[in-house]
Amino acid sequence: MLFPSLKPILAGNTAIDLVWLALGSAPMAEFTAHARPAAIVLDLQHGLWERGTVEAAIASTGQRVPVIARCADNTHAAIAQALDAGAASVLVPLIETVDDARRALDASRYPPRGSRSAGGVRPLLGGIAAMLEADTQVSVGLMIETVAGVENAQAIAALPGIDYLFIGTGDLSLSRGSSDPDVIGHDCAQVLAAARAHGLPCGIYTGSAEAARQAHGQGYRMAVAASDIDLLKQGLQSALAAAAPA
Repeated sequence: MLFPSLKPILAGNTAIDLVWLALGSAPMAEFTAHARPAAIVLDLQHGLWERGTVEAAIASTGQRVPVIARCADNTHAAIAQALDAGAASVLVPLIETVDDARRALDASRYPPRGSRSAGGVRPLLGGIAAMLEADTQVSVGLMIETVAGVENAQAIAALPGIDYLFIGTGDLSLSRGSSDPDVIGHDCAQVLAAARAHGLPCGIYTGSAEAARQAHGQGYRMAVAASDIDLLKQGLQSALAAAAPA
């Protein structure tokens, strides 16, 4: 494994604060790593990341902080590209069934555990033996973010090989057709209970440091303390407000 594994952090019992990066900036990722969050998430599904900038971001951050790649989708190509770049973990979106989960796990592991293809610039640096060793250190997270995913959370969590579950609250609200905190909170509690029942850490997308702190208090191991979009927006608004004439 070229970069630090997320597995030792997941195996502990400390809160895992995440910084979520969507703007596609490798320098921003490097600045974030200097702040020493527990892990950095590169949003390859909805963010502005291109393959070259993903490689550069992981090169500049991965020695300090584990990088989680939220994949574009649940396909071999999307998962392989994230892992070939050196991500410590893939976070696979829109997992709704056990079959979805099996596909994600299969694509994330080299044979004989899965069907991930050997290749990529970084994996080839160490050769086949290094690839197989790195394979044991890769973490696979599954995103539960639809009503169907919530309903199948217990069965999904029971599948061997999963390292953590993660709740996508935005898509879950869209799927449920409601942003009522009580309704979404009940869904999230079901996923958290499923994860706990099977000894898995559970994460949740939160919109602020305060919300992340509350989530940790509720038993979620992973939560988003900050995102590059919100930090930039809030920083600009604060600066312009402070500079405005009295």
